[in-house]
Amino acid sequence: MAFLQKEKNSYSRIYIEELRERITPIIENVIKPNAEIIDKTGQFPRENLLALAKEGWNSVTLPEEWGGLDLGYVGLSVAAEEIGKADASTGLVYAMHVGAAQAINIFGSDDQKARWLPQIRQGSLGTFSISERATGGHVWYNVSQAEREGNDYILNVEKSFTTSGGQADFYIVSTRTADSVDKKDHSFFIVDGHDEGIEAKPWKALGVRGNHSGPIRFKHVKVSRDDLLPAEILDVLNGTGGILGLNAVWLGVAQGALDAAVTYVKKTVHRDFNKSLAEYQVIRQKLAEVKIRITGLRAWQFDLARHLDELRALNKPLIPFASEIQEHKVQATELADFAARVAMDVAGGFGYTEGVFERIYRDARGGIPMAPSNNLAREQIGKELVGLPLELWEKEK
Repeated sequence: MAFLQKEKNSYSRIYIEELRERITPIIENVIKPNAEIIDKTGQFPRENLLALAKEGWNSVTLPEEWGGLDLGYVGLSVAAEEIGKADASTGLVYAMHVGAAQAINIFGSDDQKARWLPQIRQGSLGTFSISERATGGHVWYNVSQAEREGNDYILNVEKSFTTSGGQADFYIVSTRTADSVDKKDHSFFIVDGHDEGIEAKPWKALGVRGNHSGPIRFKHVKVSRDDLLPAEILDVLNGTGGILGLNAVWLGVAQGALDAAVTYVKKTVHRDFNKSLAEYQVIRQKLAEVKIRITGLRAWQFDLARHLDELRALNKPLIPFASEIQEHKVQATELADFAARVAMDVAGGFGYTEGVFERIYRDARGGIPMAPSNNLAREQIGKELVGLPLELWEKEK
């Protein structure tokens, strides 16, 4: 795939559609045909990710010097949505990978970039490993703590949910900073995913069965000081646009549910009255409501993506917009769930049987509890709205 033209206008709908057209062959020829088997077997979507890497999409936000397409968050939004339409499992793995790669791109040293980023074009896959069972959805708060060993660090850490667990080639792992007594002092490490001390447990879940987001343990894993990232956790999670990429996936899930529902109601005919399901007003109105919500959310998605790209170009921090990205996350995940329920509803009994509607319905539930869970996001947004402190950390006694 040739690099996209640099003369681009991210505000142009024609430009956005050009990006969609460029990724469509991979979606239609690779990702969509694999969606059902990934769901049934729980296999990791390696083939899908290699196809994306080959054409540069796994390096979508990276500069050309590291083999990237340099399409920013607008390009990420297009790609993640299109992947999400076909398969949520691949979409979540993809968005987490791009976020991890962008963490190195933004916060990493030149040496770290040179060692970790170029191999992404050959299929190297990254992810975040942050959440811990002891603190649940408070993913910014780690109990685990790194240990020093000379110029290196030793990680003895168990993480509760890690997308691509046991499959990633590198992990961005967070712990409390070695030797620090300050609970707010965290460190982030780039960990080689092939270290023998990494043990991933099986992932068995209601939906998104291919994303392998199970528990993972880093047992006496040695990390060089050269792979310490100089970043705060909120910068890593929000400042890389990782959550925005995930939001685009859920937008895609909603669109995928609508597309499947429209196709079904148009072709399904009641022979007693010789009327298709599309001819019933109640069904058209349900579908129209989904369409209206998708159109509004997509506009917000690209507004945020363009703004983050503008801030990156000016070398300004992205973290001030973390709250708005959380607001967007709540709407994106709940829209996916709503669209999946409507699709199953209009498909009637057929929607309840194993198949595309049932799969999307299960997948769509996955976004609501994903960090930040929608309950937690609403609490943080509400506190900020009325001027109350977020209280992210335990008060010192």
